[in-house]
Amino acid sequence: MKKLLLFLFSLSLCAEIIIPQTTQQLLLVSSADFNTTRGVLQAYERKGTAWTKVFEEIPVNLGRSGLAWGKGLRSFSASKNEPHKKEGDGKSPAGLFTLQTFFGYNKAHFNFPYLHLSSSTLCIDDSESAHYNQIVQSPTPSQYKSFEYMRRKDDLYKFGIVVGHNQEGIKKGGSCIFIHIQRGPDASTSGCTSMHEEKLIQVMQWLDKEQSPLLLQMPKSHLIQGFK
Repeated sequence: MKKLLLFLFSLSLCAEIIIPQTTQQLLLVSSADFNTTRGVLQAYERKGTAWTKVFEEIPVNLGRSGLAWGKGLRSFSASKNEPHKKEGDGKSPAGLFTLQTFFGYNKAHFNFPYLHLSSSTLCIDDSESAHYNQIVQSPTPSQYKSFEYMRRKDDLYKFGIVVGHNQEGIKKGGSCIFIHIQRGPDASTSGCTSMHEEKLIQVMQWLDKEQSPLLLQMPKSHLIQGFK
């Protein structure tokens, strides 16, 4: 009986992942396992009932502690040894997520809602705040116990995408998750997904909000049967 249960559990992990029919664009980020800090991004568009790769895969950096199951559009099966995303754990969220908005330092035009960042644009990672996991405009940041300036001096957020993780703002569930410019080819993040600036712009220029794009991010072992 024990062997049978383990076999059924493994099948549940490898089953095809169903993408909503409204989604015509998909960003797929895969890594070797939950502990690695590197992965690759592939972009797909739906042609009828089939998915077609759009451009060559892009190397990406993940969280300094790898991946953990996040809070996205659906829950995925997880064994006792697989982590779940928590605030400050240094892990990028695994799962299926919406792409909320683009952001950047300068005015720009994309086929997506775009937030022009100012010196008072903050992302709140104080889980006790009513604005936890939200981007706000605040000239008085001292009202928050913990936050992140979005207009950074290192230009990592010169362009970026807000990932729809933990949108309900569950306390300590993880916050301020983005796809943004990398610090370097092998520089892990605090929980985001990063890549070369040129490649990020290529992805942002391709994405179209009207195509309801999603991000599917997880270890390769959970993608054995693919998605449809």
